[in-house]
Amino acid sequence: MSSAQFNAGQSHGQAEAKTQQWIDSAKSTAESAHDKACDAAGKTQGQAQRSKEESAGFLQQTGEQMVHMAQGAIDGVKNTLGMGDKK
Repeated sequence: MSSAQFNAGQSHGQAEAKTQQWIDSAKSTAESAHDKACDAAGKTQGQAQRSKEESAGFLQQTGEQMVHMAQGAIDGVKNTLGMGDKK
């Protein structure tokens, strides 16, 4: 085997090794990006669920206040007309 063929073979081997390093690096970068995206999605989903629960609690509380106010208004009208418990 001539020196030129040896050098060509060696260069080819080095190029293959370098290509494999680039592929491995790209895979690692892609996996890292995927993991970060999944983490972010999970956090966002959790925050959305907490916001939904907080909103539901607020609306429930507001609805109950409205019911009490309406009942108070009804009782006031009944008392004014002499139809209430307080005659």
